[in-house]
Amino acid sequence: MRTPFVTRRLFLGAAFSLAALSASAQTAGVFHLGIAPHTSARVILEMYQPLRAHLEKALGTPVEVVTAPDFTEFAKRMLHQDYDLVVTTGHQARLAQTDADYIPLLTYSADFRAVALVAGSSKAKTAKDLLGKPVLGLSPTSLVTLWGQHWLKQNGNSETLKYVSASDSVARLVLSGEAAAGFTSLANYQSLSRDLQAQMRFLVISDPMAGRVYMLNKRQSARKEQIDAALTTFAASPEGKAYFEKYKLEGYRKLKPKELEQMEPYAKEVRASLQ
Repeated sequence: MRTPFVTRRLFLGAAFSLAALSASAQTAGVFHLGIAPHTSARVILEMYQPLRAHLEKALGTPVEVVTAPDFTEFAKRMLHQDYDLVVTTGHQARLAQTDADYIPLLTYSADFRAVALVAGSSKAKTAKDLLGKPVLGLSPTSLVTLWGQHWLKQNGNSETLKYVSASDSVARLVLSGEAAAGFTSLANYQSLSRDLQAQMRFLVISDPMAGRVYMLNKRQSARKEQIDAALTTFAASPEGKAYFEKYKLEGYRKLKPKELEQMEPYAKEVRASLQ
């Protein structure tokens, strides 16, 4: 049996503390900001601290940043209505919209792309060069993993990926020689240290896809205007601008017409996996 994942909160300064929220229980009076586990919990908590603090002030209620051990568990908790506001990739955002009535709000202005990373010294040039070698993904239901599996299969490599919990782990395992390649997002690659980036290269880069989308739980629909306003003021604040610059996100934008609908094939795969 899987041990329930205990969520964590980032407090002022560098101090961390365990929170009492479990996957099956809500904390009364707390607004839960659910972040898909695209990297380690430590990095997620640090990354979303400025937004957490801004929302807490704007909404006048405690805000807790929560995640899950992997994308599959995150999807289960999302559909179980464990989160008030979700930030997740487009395929899970589509699933939240169609299967749990979450309301799409916005996404980031920067393009979201999946990439296959190899060590700079790797001789691999095609998907077939990875045959018989370990290739990493971020769990069977992450968008970059699903895209990567499609790319491999379309290019003559139908082998199963191995899964790790965080994009920084992908990079380190590839560089240590424990994997020949790994799939992650371009944004997560850009968040790696310059030293790690310099030791790696792209084997392939995807076309743009619906990236991290903000989805509002239907039970918070009465606060939609307030939350929209809070996100707008965050984007215009010094903290928000520093956040966008640090993580190369360029700001917020409205979703394009049919942008989430285009993610339905990937959402369908997640739905089938959960069943």
